[in-house]
Amino acid sequence: MNTVTELDLAHMQPGFAEPVHEAQAAFRCVLDALSQPGRVRVMPAAITPPAGLSVARAAMLLALADYDTPVWLAPALRDGAAGHYLRFHCGCPLTAGLSDAHFVVLDGLAALPDLDTLRLGDPAYPDRSATLLIEVSELAEGGPITLRGPGIESTRSISVAGWTAQTTAFVQQNRAGFPLGVDIVFSCGDRIMGLPRTSIVEI
Repeated sequence: MNTVTELDLAHMQPGFAEPVHEAQAAFRCVLDALSQPGRVRVMPAAITPPAGLSVARAAMLLALADYDTPVWLAPALRDGAAGHYLRFHCGCPLTAGLSDAHFVVLDGLAALPDLDTLRLGDPAYPDRSATLLIEVSELAEGGPITLRGPGIESTRSISVAGWTAQTTAFVQQNRAGFPLGVDIVFSCGDRIMGLPRTSIVEI
């Protein structure tokens, strides 16, 4: 297991300046995004993230991850500044197994794994599932992707960079397994958008 050394600490980016207040604000931002799918929200966090994590993703993990919530990072991030940052500030275990992870940190939609490799919850505890934190290069309200479902009065259209037919198939398969499945939070810099498992996606 990698440890945080004195050299790492010398180069460590700080976490929240006011941990309780800022963690609560970040948590509310995520809840708001997931309760209103397709709405873009700005993460209220004045932090400088480590290499490999955007402001939004770093803030979400600072607010949500702890010693009891394993996080999956790509190996290059897990062994680099991002991994050291999360171990130090969150105390969260970094797992190499997708099925063990409560939070799965992905760069782009091309990195989506097969749904059945992820933690999907179980019928008695469907909330014991993974949340995918996916960084994309563009994220906007309005666009070719139409959402329906809870939290949306009629329909809502969005645009997400890198969305393909494979992404649509993943989301539809995820929705078909409800109440089991994963929730997704897209991020782009300091902005986020929620796509919970309850959302119905049409192109």
